[in-house]
Amino acid sequence: MRQLRDIHNLTQDEIAKLVNVSRQTIISLEKGRYNPSIILAFKIAKVFNTTIENVFIYEEE
Repeated sequence: MRQLRDIHNLTQDEIAKLVNVSRQTIISLEKGRYNPSIILAFKIAKVFNTTIENVFIYEEE
């Protein structure tokens, strides 16, 4: 997600406002400490005009 933010010249705060979450949530997502809800994942993918799979990588435990 960080790479996509850099490509689109968006700050963590700007992404947070666009998807209606806190900046702390974006930080946690980028550090892999938090998995987004499916709705949040769709919103973030839409901001970057891409698919969820291009933003988040699913790894089975």
